[in-house]
Order: sequence, then structure tokens, then C-alpha cells
Amino acid sequence: MRVERLMPEPSYSDELLILVSRCYYIDNLPQAEIAKLVNVSQSSMSRMLSLARKRGLVRVSVPEYEPRYEELEQELGSRFGIDAVVIRTAPGLKGGDLRAALAFFAAPVAMKWIEPKSIVAVAGGRAMQALIERLRPKAPDPSVSIVQAMGNIDSCPGAYDAVELGRLLAKRWNARFYTLNAPGILPDAETCRQFLQLEQIRLVTEQLRSATTTFVGIGTLANSVFLERNVLAPEEIEVLRQARAVGEMLGRFFDADGNECDTDFRERVVSLPLSEVRNLPRVVAVVSGTDRADAVRSAMAAQLINTLVIDQAGAAAILGRTDTNAI
Repeated sequence: MRVERLMPEPSYSDELLILVSRCYYIDNLPQAEIAKLVNVSQSSMSRMLSLARKRGLVRVSVPEYEPRYEELEQELGSRFGIDAVVIRTAPGLKGGDLRAALAFFAAPVAMKWIEPKSIVAVAGGRAMQALIERLRPKAPDPSVSIVQAMGNIDSCPGAYDAVELGRLLAKRWNARFYTLNAPGILPDAETCRQFLQLEQIRLVTEQLRSATTTFVGIGTLANSVFLERNVLAPEEIEVLRQARAVGEMLGRFFDADGNECDTDFRERVVSLPLSEVRNLPRVVAVVSGTDRADAVRSAMAAQLINTLVIDQAGAAAILGRTDTNAI
């Protein structure tokens, strides 16, 4: 049997460690200069500073930080009657960095929505992926059920698709996972109608109607995974444009009043109709950035969602405010 030998702790006195720490943290001297002052090698400096923290000679004190922008949350709640989680963000954050910051600080709030015996429906999207990857239970809970909220975008699901995000949550919670083994959009209304009548699919849609928390993303006609993955033909995009589509949720396009656009497209989508989504107890939209402000505003006004997780710039854009400062 191999015996691991622990290296003895260096025999630096507390007084020496306090001196080194004072010079480094208070007087801002370079480590090389401090090493000369106390007659040690420069390579010993980081070890001495670490040892000072270990012995409690150096204590780090950071004022309490509030990551949520309460003023914007209250204004969104007052104007649209929703629960809002608005995360303060550093200036200049975009794309994946913005989504990561949003997810890091919003995850503790989102965890509270996944309670024992919850039925959690999950859609797809990059902001959604960032949040879902941050959700980790303290212990597995098999009483939770996870449901795929919409069909697959195409035959090659990516890491931010609903089926993959649902599978990740189910694995972490050791939960039952209900999958919609279907394309997100079927070729015609009759095929979709027959498909939704299949017992396996009806079982999943029943779970969706019983969801206690439903996580969704919101896209636009110009920025949607359906366009990005070339699922929609140019003529279909033009039909939706003529129908005045301003937003997309669960694969369903809606107008400025929050009504699902009256096209044959709505009869081909494998997800709950927006009229049914509106009746769910908690529908959480996870959104980052400012380009979806009109779509999110319409979804809130029409009560398609009742909870919003968003960064402060996105919230300010929805409210038409320019007087909010980044951290």
C-alpha cells in the first residue's frame, strides 16, 4: 500500500506573514520587492500569502452585492403584471458572455421553481441552455417530471434544443423524462392532427397541460432557430411577415397583440397552442439582449408568459428606458 507523505507547513512566523501581507495588500508593493525586504526567494511569496490566508491572518471582506435590478423588476411587474427577474450586467457584454452572466445570477431563483413533484416543461434556445446548465439540485428527486415542450427543430438536435436540455435536467434530478419524438413542424395540418392523436404523443401533451413550470424562449421573425436552421422556406417566412408576426414561442408565431398568426403554419406545429399555454400556472421566458424587446412586450401584454428572466439592457429596452446604468 502506497503511503502519501504530506509536506510540512513552512515555519514562517505570524509576524513575518503579517509583514508580507501588509506590504502586498495595503502598500501594493510588487512581490519581487517584498521578497528582498524580508530576505526570502521570490518563489516563496505566493506560498507565504496563501499561508497567511490559511492561518486567518488575512481576511477578505467584500460588501454584499445585489445582482438583481429591483427597480426594473418592479416597473415590469407594475406595467405588465408579471414576476420579473432582471439581472444587472457589466457594460459591453454580448452573445454567450451575456447569456452566461444572466444564467449565473438567475439560476438560484429558477431553482426555487423546481419543487418536489413538479412537472417542468422545457423548450429550447441559447439563453435557455445557459440557464439549464446552471441548475443543479442539492439531491436527486425522482418525484420531479421533465417534459419536452416542443418537437425537434430538425433531425440533428443541438445542445440548446429542448430534447437535450430536458434530458440534462432529467439526469440531474433523476427524474422521469417525457420526450416528444416528433419534428417541431410537420409538412401539413392533417399529418400533424393524426400525429397528435397517437397515444404516445397524447401522453406527453397531457403532461404539458399539467406543467407547474414551463421554461420558454422568445424569438422573432428575424432571429429564430427555425430560420437559423433553415426549417422555414422563404415563402413561409413571407406568409408570416404578411401576417405581421412579431414573435415566436414554442415554434408558434404571434402578432403584436399576442395572437397566434392565422396561417396554416399554426396547424403544423408540435407544441401546445398559445391559447393553452396562457392558462399554465408559471410560464417563464428566458431572454437576453435587446433585439426581442417588441416580441417580449407583446407576449407579456397578452399574458402568454407570467414570469420573465432577462438582463437589465433587455428590460430597459422593453420599458423604453435609457437611464439605467450597467454595473
